[in-house]
Amino acid sequence: MTKAVYSIYVGTYTDTDSKGIYKITMDKSGKFGDLQLKAETMSPSFLCFANDGKNLLAINEINSLDGVGSVESYKIGDQLELISRKSSGGAHPCFVAEKDGVVLTANYTGGNTGLLRVDKKGKLSELLNVNQHEGSGSVEGRQDAPHAHSIWFQPNKNRVIAVDLGSNELWISTITNDQFGNTERIAMPEGAGPRHLAFHPNGKFIYVINELSNTITILNAETLQILDNVNTLTQAFEGSSFTADIHISSDGKFLYGSNRGHNSIVIYAVLEDGGLELIGHESTRGDHPRNFNLSPDGKFLIVANQNTNNLVCFKRNIKTGLLTFVDETKAPKPVCVLFQK
Repeated sequence: MTKAVYSIYVGTYTDTDSKGIYKITMDKSGKFGDLQLKAETMSPSFLCFANDGKNLLAINEINSLDGVGSVESYKIGDQLELISRKSSGGAHPCFVAEKDGVVLTANYTGGNTGLLRVDKKGKLSELLNVNQHEGSGSVEGRQDAPHAHSIWFQPNKNRVIAVDLGSNELWISTITNDQFGNTERIAMPEGAGPRHLAFHPNGKFIYVINELSNTITILNAETLQILDNVNTLTQAFEGSSFTADIHISSDGKFLYGSNRGHNSIVIYAVLEDGGLELIGHESTRGDHPRNFNLSPDGKFLIVANQNTNNLVCFKRNIKTGLLTFVDETKAPKPVCVLFQK
């Protein structure tokens, strides 16, 4: 058997056949190994590492009896050993991020973001602060109330950016003494429904992928001024589709986004002025690609197709940005892929 080169954690929804967090290996050619259950837990739909990869954080995208979801921490070993589980600050958390011991959650139904800490042994603190969002957008049924979908530490800045699909805004805050402060709201184009974002490695640009309008909005990373808005779909497509995830290559030359419905990865070349030039679309070979990720060395792109229960590996041409199918494997309700570095 070819030696495994990559290890990938897989977050899932547990409303059907999944039991929690899985792990899968991949060899240097992009071929998958066997999928293995590493922790039984409820709907761990988003994952991130903490403490330089010694711990894994997961959210439970649920609405418990007290109206909130939870965030968990695990010790990484042959299996994932649960260390702690704490309130995420709101219902249906769908995102978690960590930096220097600060843990941030985005709670979709709660319409807010939560702040905790994780110590060096991986133990989570109690919930320390919540930033409750307000407002609504123009899309009936989807933007009637705030829906925080993700929250990000901006590199080399003392600020975090929460992306709210419901209020149709970016919520910019500082963190001081474990509290959200100095919150500023940046309106996105009408009906956009912002979901996730990616920072350009040069620190000059931010790319926000918009679920409802199937666009990517380009912003100046310093001033947060909107520079452009680019469509993610082909002109000929007439069906229903919603974007999900977005990633940029480590060299800053190529940007990728997922389309659920069109079921594709859109590929752009990134221009010197931060603009995007469409290269093409690659079928995800499955339905509803909620999440995808690039391998740490940039050689592969892995897609999680939620509705067809499969993971798909593409080899990435680092010179052209194009993707070539390599392998696929079954996985129950996969919605997050996280490479272990």
